Amino acid sequence: MNQIDIPKGRKIYFASDNHLGAPNRASSLEREKKFVSWLDTVKKDAAVIFLLGDLFDFWFEYKTVVPKGFTRTLGKLAELSDSGIKVYYFVGNHDLWMKGYFEEELQIEVFHAPREFLIQNKLFLIGHGDGLGPGDKGFKRMKKVFTNPVAQWFFKWLHPDWGVRVAQYFSVKNKLISGKEDIKFLGEDKEWLVQYAKRKLEQKDYDYFVFGHRHLPLAIDLDGKAKYINLGDWISYYTFAVFNGETLDLNSYKSGSISEYP
Repeated sequence: MNQIDIPKGRKIYFASDNHLGAPNRASSLEREKKFVSWLDTVKKDAAVIFLLGDLFDFWFEYKTVVPKGFTRTLGKLAELSDSGIKVYYFVGNHDLWMKGYFEEELQIEVFHAPREFLIQNKLFLIGHGDGLGPGDKGFKRMKKVFTNPVAQWFFKWLHPDWGVRVAQYFSVKNKLISGKEDIKFLGEDKEWLVQYAKRKLEQKDYDYFVFGHRHLPLAIDLDGKAKYINLGDWISYYTFAVFNGETLDLNSYKSGSISEYP
């Protein structure tokens, strides 16, 4: 378990689901600039930044090649890391195929499954959120294909120009692959990440569950035992969470400045 003690005057930030590269270069670039502006804003008091996956709408690391673009984001993350701000990255269903580039080039630790963090004596369970809990069977079957070493071996032999183009097409067009979710709150009994969190609470005492993937900002009290946060996205909501050592809250950067959400 990772343990984090927050220095005085510092905070922990969480963001997820930027899907850079989609649906086209122009709109992606506009959103990317806003995200980089947010990183510039929070670096003033950030102790740690958690990025919970799907930063890119598609990312596949060939042995010597990574997808073109995202220069502003990658450069800013390198700057933050070099300045001493710890950045953790959890892969999402769009960027499952990370093979070491973030660790080697940016010194960012990458996780491929949910992870426990003890932050200021509060126990967090953090992850992207895809494939957890009951339901979502179609995606779970698809993820088995995506994570299959044989399937990945065959895909890597496609020329990157073809491989990236094909993957981007299906990522945008196919709902199963893209992981797009209904933007309506389904109710606690049908929200499978809420159900997942409640089941985890039967096994262990947590204070906070923090996930992405759902694309809908949510803050739900779990029967007074813990709090479930879904981070929303940087497509429609521009939301993120901030932990000051005592409380975890959803904020927004949609207007270009930080404000409480909603």
